[in-house]
Amino acid sequence: MEPIGTRLEKIRATLPQGVSLVAVSKFHPAEAVLEAYAAGQRLFGESRAQELTAKAATLPADIRWHFIGHLQTNKVKPVVAAASLIESIDSERLLMAVDREAERQGKRMDVLLQVHVAREETKFGFSPEELLDLIRRRVFENLKAVHICGLMAMASNTDDTDRVRDDFMKVAALRDEVMRIAPDLRGFDILSMGMSHDYMTAIECGSNMVRVGTAIFGERV
Repeated sequence: MEPIGTRLEKIRATLPQGVSLVAVSKFHPAEAVLEAYAAGQRLFGESRAQELTAKAATLPADIRWHFIGHLQTNKVKPVVAAASLIESIDSERLLMAVDREAERQGKRMDVLLQVHVAREETKFGFSPEELLDLIRRRVFENLKAVHICGLMAMASNTDDTDRVRDDFMKVAALRDEVMRIAPDLRGFDILSMGMSHDYMTAIECGSNMVRVGTAIFGERV
């Protein structure tokens, strides 16, 4: 198996300018993160509060951690403390909980709203209707410490590339609709879509942030 640094370089070579790479290090040991770090990677994604805080405490301080998993309200405090971006805000209740905690910690917290467009019921996120309702009600005006920077989504887990493309296009259209409804929502410019198996399709549909794990680190430990 190729070294992590080599695989990282190969992925980077496929990314157009302006597309950020989140190396998804969840379930992989700190040594694997350090290998990617040595190859110049500074942006990593974790999906469990405990794993995020443990890694953030011991790994280099200039790493930017994205929280990409389902966040329970009782785990908000450590995640707000450790993350530079929470990509998986999947309900209004969670949005408000993160805002309160970020204000308590005296921290501006950047977040993405997770949209559910996939066929699987198991995935989390706002439905397109709920998302647009949140924006129409201008909930973002009441946030004291949270800044909504864009949207995050996962496509259906299928080999049907047309279906995957359709999911991604739906999210890109939602992003445009949000901007139409609330043109004063500043800095709403991240579209985080695409993983190891479908990130090239996501980029074609407008994604400017991809979350790649397996293609960099191999199968989960």
